Amino acid sequence: MSSMTTKAATRRTAPATARRRLLDAAAALFRRDGIRAIGVDTVVAEAGVCKMSLYRAFPSKDELVAAFLTETDERYWQWFDGVLARHPGDARRQLRDLFAALAKYTSAPGFLGCPFVNTAVEFREADHPGRAVAVAHKHELRRRLERLCRELPVVDPVRLAGQLHLLAEGAYSAGNTLGAQGPAALVAETAELLVNAALNPNRI
Repeated sequence: MSSMTTKAATRRTAPATARRRLLDAAAALFRRDGIRAIGVDTVVAEAGVCKMSLYRAFPSKDELVAAFLTETDERYWQWFDGVLARHPGDARRQLRDLFAALAKYTSAPGFLGCPFVNTAVEFREADHPGRAVAVAHKHELRRRLERLCRELPVVDPVRLAGQLHLLAEGAYSAGNTLGAQGPAALVAETAELLVNAALNPNRI
């Protein structure tokens, strides 16, 4: 490869590399310390790039926050789909696996809470781009839980989905505030009770 070609390739990859480093740095800092506590100078220093690189990639800190959450959202659904893929077509087993994985995640040492909940708490403004991503994520979670519940022979799948969604949010909160010794580890057991109750309403 000629030196001219090498320089051209460097120019093409450098912005992408800077953006990647900025997102990685922002993700680590935002998760650990919160979003409002972290300024763009801290992100730039942690990423090891110049400030101009940040503003080339993200016009504002709000756009950086939205990009961080959008990427987190994409990774979350990859994880979610991966859990469900273990038992395709078996909604009950999929729900069992999903809440078992959630129990493990939320009760793990060092769990820092749900980034979407944390963002929604920090930014109450309905038009904040980060909050918009967080709210959309929660609506999607409810939609996916409802889709699974509709595959079960239950009288009211919408109600069951709402109960499971509320349970999941409780696990995120308990794991964040009480850590590994809190009740988040019971989320799988509790989900099983809810599903069983919906499947066998006459036994309650």
